[in-house]
Amino acid sequence: MLAKLTGWLLLGIVRLLTGAQARWYGCPPKAEQRIYFANHQSHADLVMIWAALPEELRSITRPIAARDYWANTPFKRWITTEVFNAVYVERAATAPAAAAAPVAPPLPEARPPAASNAPAERIEPSMEPLLPIETITAAEAPQEIQGQLDLPAPPPPPPPVAPPPVIEPEAPAEPPVADPLAPLIDALRSGDSIIIFPEGTRGHTGEPQKFKSGLYALATMFPDVVLVPAWIDNVQRVMPKGEIVPVPILCSVTFGAPIRVEEGEERRPFLDRARAAVIALRDV
Repeated sequence: MLAKLTGWLLLGIVRLLTGAQARWYGCPPKAEQRIYFANHQSHADLVMIWAALPEELRSITRPIAARDYWANTPFKRWITTEVFNAVYVERAATAPAAAAAPVAPPLPEARPPAASNAPAERIEPSMEPLLPIETITAAEAPQEIQGQLDLPAPPPPPPPVAPPPVIEPEAPAEPPVADPLAPLIDALRSGDSIIIFPEGTRGHTGEPQKFKSGLYALATMFPDVVLVPAWIDNVQRVMPKGEIVPVPILCSVTFGAPIRVEEGEERRPFLDRARAAVIALRDV
């Protein structure tokens, strides 16, 4: 009940400030599943096009809302979810910082042995005659000792143990990138109409920027959904980019003739044609 009262209050404020005039130039307002795509110059575009729709269309139409702006405070989150029934989209994805590789501690520097201050021992020459020295190899030494002491033969030395294999740590798997169109696809599958801004971000040059591929993807996935272009006029003067206080000025939304993806039409030609259909409504 509170959301409905807030919606009526917000609708009255928007119409008082802007007039919220809707002009159906190319198609009548009809309760059918549609994708309204419009130019984007202000955060107020969402509110403006929502207020321009008749009540029977507002209840089945969900505008998209940038999560980083419309969900950054509890009040705006409540307005967009309870009043506008908006679909949140992510405008920018941030990848988690990669784990830093462990750094081995530096090895201690090898230092030369300290020189001893003690005097060197003097070796006196020996006059004894040199005698041949009988050498015993390392293999014969145990047998010689065993023969003298009459001890059992020592066991053979154990075979050398191979060092354990070095297991390198596996690189952490990258998290799957969420599909930014997934919320819109879910809304269309549930039978709702949606309002999108194919530019992806607000422009400030007077003309829409190049449309991104999301509109083409949705149009090909849902060929039976009607694509309706719309031009939102003057709303950038009500709330320019960076401003928070609205300025009263007359605004309007012009809805044009529906378009569709032609058989065999590529992505970029369709997006250019859709953008041209929006711009053509500016002078109607």
